[in-house]
Amino acid sequence: MLQLDFGFGALEADFWRWMFVMTRIAAAMFAAPLFGTGTVPYQVRIVASGAIAMLVCGWTDVAAPTALLSINGILSAANEVLIGLAMGFALQLSFAAPTLAAEVIGGGMGMSIATTADPVSGAHSPAMGQYFAVVLTVIFLGTGAHLNWIALLVDSYRTFPPGTSWLAANRIDLIGQFATQMFVTAILIALPVTLILLLVQVTTGIISRSAPSLNLFSLGLPAGVLAGLAAMIAAAPMLTDVMVDISATAVANAGALVLK
Repeated sequence: MLQLDFGFGALEADFWRWMFVMTRIAAAMFAAPLFGTGTVPYQVRIVASGAIAMLVCGWTDVAAPTALLSINGILSAANEVLIGLAMGFALQLSFAAPTLAAEVIGGGMGMSIATTADPVSGAHSPAMGQYFAVVLTVIFLGTGAHLNWIALLVDSYRTFPPGTSWLAANRIDLIGQFATQMFVTAILIALPVTLILLLVQVTTGIISRSAPSLNLFSLGLPAGVLAGLAAMIAAAPMLTDVMVDISATAVANAGALVLK
């Protein structure tokens, strides 16, 4: 057995216990949207993970493996990372639905060429996707969903204490269901605007056939943008309700992964 011992006695045991508890929390923080974005410095994420881990150590009787460098200790640490990543990526799947819908809407409006840097993924995404991301972020924080997610993360130490096996076939099925749910939500967001854009494109095509001398691009592109913006304004109340549901569903999905 390989024991990490530097001669500090009980203080060292508490330190390694704190570090072990911090593993799951840090993995979740780095994988989750908002907390794991490139705009949040690594130092902030590490300090936040350490602060939450300190509270968990005070509230629960979680114990670290006696030999962290043994096979059992390494497997326990890997299990902690897996649980944290799963809870973080459950939020990522829910947050991906508006971005996917924005790709469809932006393409129909002809705004796919207008891209900005996405702070969540670090890649370039349509400007419409940034609008959806900002709305979802404000609603997610405004409804307190981030606090509920952190509470679930802390409660996961009671349902799945370190050393408890988490990986199972039913949880893999849950992740697949979350992905399916993400596509359905994206369709619900994009469908009303897409149908209006389809009508505009059909109308533009009929006009271009009736008057071939008209410039299709000079007529169709502005019409698509104006129709898309008008549809977005009309669908704003529904969009807000959908975003609230996405925030609640994201936390519920993360909680389902840590329920026995």
